This record gives sequence, structure tokens and C-alpha cells, in this order.
Amino acid sequence: MGKTIAEKILGKKAGKNVQAGDIVKAEVDFAFSQDGTSLLVIEAFHSLGKETPYSPDKFALVIDHSVPSPNLGISNVHKKMKEFADKTGVLIYPEGRGVCHQVIMENGHAYPGSLITGADSHTCTYGALNSFATGMGSTDIAIILATGKNWFRVPESVKIVINGELPPGVFAKDIILYIAGQLTANSCTYKAIEFHGETIASLSMDARFTIANMAVELGAKAGVMLTDEKTKSWLQDKSDRANWEPVYPDKNANYLWIKEFDISKLAPQISCPHRVDNVVNIEQVEGTEIHQAYIGTCTNGRLEDLRISARILKNKKTKVKFIITPASYETLQQALEEGLIKIFIDSGALILPPGCGPCVGTHGGIPADGEVVISTANRNFKGRMGNPDAFIYLASPATVAASALEGKITDPRKYL
Repeated sequence: MGKTIAEKILGKKAGKNVQAGDIVKAEVDFAFSQDGTSLLVIEAFHSLGKETPYSPDKFALVIDHSVPSPNLGISNVHKKMKEFADKTGVLIYPEGRGVCHQVIMENGHAYPGSLITGADSHTCTYGALNSFATGMGSTDIAIILATGKNWFRVPESVKIVINGELPPGVFAKDIILYIAGQLTANSCTYKAIEFHGETIASLSMDARFTIANMAVELGAKAGVMLTDEKTKSWLQDKSDRANWEPVYPDKNANYLWIKEFDISKLAPQISCPHRVDNVVNIEQVEGTEIHQAYIGTCTNGRLEDLRISARILKNKKTKVKFIITPASYETLQQALEEGLIKIFIDSGALILPPGCGPCVGTHGGIPADGEVVISTANRNFKGRMGNPDAFIYLASPATVAASALEGKITDPRKYL
């Protein structure tokens, strides 16, 4: 029987032939933690009796979840992260550099065939670069920091094939929300998803990152895509590695199941409170009053998302509190150069520093009791944005921008 991408990458990093279900000790190419998890990583690392990381250049601390710090406790966490980086030589990306998942990719730490782990569940985003990338607990990340390795159970793989040309007003976020609604949030628990199909091949890298980012919302351990010319072009000015090799599945690879989706007639999708898989066509909730709109996060804060939003918002005024958080400093710089930030400010938007922003619920943008938010984030469970008595709808940047203009959930196709 042939091998899946997950089996090939984990097998190579373990130095032996493996198959789904095997327990292996694998060498990790890069690992990281963010300010919500780094304190536990540092404490666990010291509890192992370690002072020196196994390979400082293969580990990063990223300050992104609470930027700027909203309270004394988090300020002290940020201070300890910087002190640890100064003492050990590990990489650090300080306040304002951006969301860990964007920063790690922009700086070339993820590449085809790599094994990446992070103390954050949306580490699966890097699967769009043909990496096996997965979130792990802080103690596991500390072990990698100390030894460069950890134990993995090789996951079974499933294959999702997406075909069809995207209809106008429909975007990558709509695709992955639709799939979540069809398959449910528990459909791929501890599985590796391989995303295939002509639709994936047609998407930009920004759009592919959106889909890979939400693989964990189906329960998946990783969500992997194939390397093509778009992948190589995106990596060209970001990774100076000459030794990465794309990994492809064998034609006779063993998948637990294969699902095919035709998105050629797909409408804009909305994930309704309080489950990511509670997904409907926009017509079913169109007109629902909102109090806040949010564009950003590791799912949809990239340049393509900001461009789409600006097309809708240009020369118009929003009716509700509207927050935008660029995914990274690089994204912010490019958006400034293209005039997108001016469009947003003129529309009435609030621009927050690059980072996780309101998504994490620790600072800016916490909704009031009973308020309704429409967001480009990846989760909408109770309390996700800091208030369990608020209601969060998830949608594409286009849908969020259109909804901000009207103060209610609005079909973006009327503005495109």
C-alpha cells in the first residue's frame, strides 16, 4: 500500500518506514509558542532541568495574542518571554510583528516536507505550504525545545477533493465553512486532511492558508496541500533553504475516506452561534442585526482579505463598530502602500496593531452582553471574544465588510 503525505513526512522525520497508527519519535524542524502559552513552555522547560535549548534557531516566541498588553499579568509574561529569548538565543517576534501563524510563514520557518509544531491549535495553517504542521500542548513544546524531538502517533488520512469555479462573491472562507457544515466539527478528529482538487489549485496562497487554518475546526491534526508553482513562488523570497523537497501522496495511498465537493454553485456561507459547523447559506440569516464587525485573525487578516474588503468599503461609511487587524507588520505595510488603510479609516473602521486582536477575547473589541458580532475568525463558541453572553457569526471578509456597511448581515454580492 502506498503512503499519504502525513505518513511520508513523519516517516522521514522518524528515520523509518511508518504507517497510520504507528507511534514514532520524530525530529521537529521548527517549533514555537505565543504569549498565551509561552509561560507554561518556559516553566516546563526549566522543570526538565534544562537551561540551553536543543537548537535555538529552530524555536520562536511570538507576542501576538494580547498586543499591546491589557494588564499587568500579561505585561509580566511578555517580559519573561523577552528575558528568556535574551538568555537562550531563541528567536522572538515582539509586539506588532503580527499573528504567529503569519509571522512564522513570512519568515521562512515552514516549507514543503517540514514538520512544524506550535503551542497553538491553528498551527495547521502551514499545511498549505505542504508541511505537516500541528498544534501541541505547552509541555510537549517544552520537550521539543529541550530535545528537538517528540512522540507522534501517525494519523490516518482523509482526502477532501474540491472542484468547481468559485462563483462571484464567494471566497475560500465560504468553502471551508461549507465543508465544516457538511462534515461537522468532529468528522476528522486526529486525522490528517489532504486537500485536493482543481479549486485548491486555482486559489491564491492567501486563500489556501484560510482553508488549511480551519482544518482543526473539523477536528484534524493537520491539513495538508500539494506543492505547486504558486507555493514555490510564494516561498521564493521568504525561505533561503535549498534543500526542501515537496511531498506528494502515492497514487495508491490509503485514505480512511474520500469526500468530493463541487462549489460551482456555492452561495456565501455563515457560521451561526455557537458552533463553527452550524453553517447556513447567507439567505437564511440575511438581515440579522449586528453591533460589531471584525476583519482579521490568523484566518482572514492577510493582504488579499484586506483588498477584498477595501473594494466593498471604498467611498462608503460603516454603520456599526468596525475593527480591522492586519495579520502582520508586513501586511500592514503593504496595505498602507496600496492605500487600503486610508479606505478603512475613511469608512469609520478602527485599525488595531498586527496581532490576534479581538479574536482571543483578552482585550480590544470585547462585545457587550447580548451584542451580535460578525467576524472573519475561525471560532464562535460562547465566550470566544471575551463575553459568553454575546453572539458570534463567522463569514468571509467580503460578507463582513458588506454587513458593516448596513448594520446587518448582508450578502456581499450586491457590492461586488
